[in-house]
Amino acid sequence: MLLQRIITALILIPLVIAAIFKLPAVYFSLFIGLITLLAAWEWTGLIGLEKIWQKGLLLIGLIIPMLGIQFWSVILEVLAETFDNPDIRYYSGVLEWLVIPPVLFWVIMMLLIRVVPQELLQLEFSRKFKAFTGWFILLFAWMFLTRLRQFYGSEMTFYFLILIWAADISAYFVGKKFGKEKLVEIISPGKTVQGMYGAIAAAFVCGLALRIFYPYPIMILMDFTLLSVLTVLISIYGDLFFSLIKRQAGVKDSGTLLPGHGGILDRIDSIVAAAPFFYAGVLLIGRSVFS
Repeated sequence: MLLQRIITALILIPLVIAAIFKLPAVYFSLFIGLITLLAAWEWTGLIGLEKIWQKGLLLIGLIIPMLGIQFWSVILEVLAETFDNPDIRYYSGVLEWLVIPPVLFWVIMMLLIRVVPQELLQLEFSRKFKAFTGWFILLFAWMFLTRLRQFYGSEMTFYFLILIWAADISAYFVGKKFGKEKLVEIISPGKTVQGMYGAIAAAFVCGLALRIFYPYPIMILMDFTLLSVLTVLISIYGDLFFSLIKRQAGVKDSGTLLPGHGGILDRIDSIVAAAPFFYAGVLLIGRSVFS
């Protein structure tokens, strides 16, 4: 299983890196959009939507706002070039404020998973509510990951993914070597408190290592290191959230598309939760620092 995971990762990681650094913003958005739609298809299976029209309705519900947001971004790019004013492309209006709902959702979910995991497992929601939840978290994950690439560049997007990957790897190996105390055993028996500490330590190192590439003032560096740690913490509980959904559905993996990893959702669960939070943090620290 580990060998399969490594082989799949060695194939996928270069593709993702190439997309980040080589694709124009519009095509990167389409690339991430395709991944999001595949994840949405898996979500329909997890929540028990069996009819094709039901699955298609969720996909259409994602595609329409994606196209609208992308169209608005293209208009801003055209206006910025027409009036020779790069600042125009950063005008987002209400779109920037839309980062608040997903951030609140994931913070609240983190607290609930930590405090009342048993109660969450026993909760029963309608399929419509679960479909809306999937639409909500996937749309905003796509939106703010693509905006991170558009407004803050390939390097910052790559750093975000490196942060999540490093945390995942550290959590796995530290948990395997030193893990004794279960994090939330009723939801995910394999995750340990020690593994979480390993992930947080990796985030701290990543934040400090950024100084090598960007000569930020010490206060900005500390702000960014704190953001990295909190982003990883959110990503851990994002992973647990999807584990909770899979446990309710009675399945181990969300799909079988990626050998050794399961489905698309199994590989991007941490990213889905962390992307809006990371974007909000970068926005608060200041766009001028990272542009």
